Amino acid sequence: MAEPFFRFMEFFVPSVVALNGNKITYQGLENIPESGGAIIALNHTSYVDWIPASLAALERKRRLRFMIKAEMQEVKAVNYVIKHTQLIPVDRSLGSEAYAVAVQRLREGELVGLHPEATISRSFELREFKTGAARMAIEAQVPIVPMIVWGAHRIWPKDHPKRLLRNKIPIAVAIGPPLWPQGTAEEFNAVLRQAMESMLYWVQERYPHPKGEYWVPRRLGGSAPTPDESREFRIAELAERAQKRAQEGVGSKRRKRATPADDTGKL
Repeated sequence: MAEPFFRFMEFFVPSVVALNGNKITYQGLENIPESGGAIIALNHTSYVDWIPASLAALERKRRLRFMIKAEMQEVKAVNYVIKHTQLIPVDRSLGSEAYAVAVQRLREGELVGLHPEATISRSFELREFKTGAARMAIEAQVPIVPMIVWGAHRIWPKDHPKRLLRNKIPIAVAIGPPLWPQGTAEEFNAVLRQAMESMLYWVQERYPHPKGEYWVPRRLGGSAPTPDESREFRIAELAERAQKRAQEGVGSKRRKRATPADDTGKL
């Protein structure tokens, strides 16, 4: 399929990475299949995890179609990218639609990228996994390729300033052997998480971690939140969002009640 915008991105993104001085090292590139459908499941520590993952696929002459939050379509520039690179928007209230699209793409031989954790980890450790990746793999009968991206969280993490220009931050990408569907979705999900946790520890052992840095997990001597603290932050974040939505809903109802007739009566 001719995809001129995707071809442009395949030239533009590596150029930006090179200009920033980011050295990306890959381990296990051969585990990304040269053809056929597969799910690329990667950890989620940054808003730019997708860049090293996509470049890993490009090294294998493949294109990676990420599943992305539907809210991002509200940003015009991002929506343009979504449409022209055939990303898969996920509306969390209608997740079944994105799920069906992803399964179809997999059956058509595409690579689909997703984060089993669903949201960014503030602790930089693996969060609990959703079962979506496992269920898709079972239904489409394709493998899941586990991937760990480490270092991108120093560029644009959650709750900390981003460092997008000339940061010279090294990034490590590890790709594990494909995992073929086995057992129930819950059992397969557990296998995937165990594989990714082992890979994460392996990558971290080979990456320098200065003591006390915010981007270093507490387990490795850093000042990042612990998994329990991260979970509490997430609970508070979700509660704040729910309260905001409720307030917006009340405001909307009040505006609807304030009809022209009401305003005239007040005058």
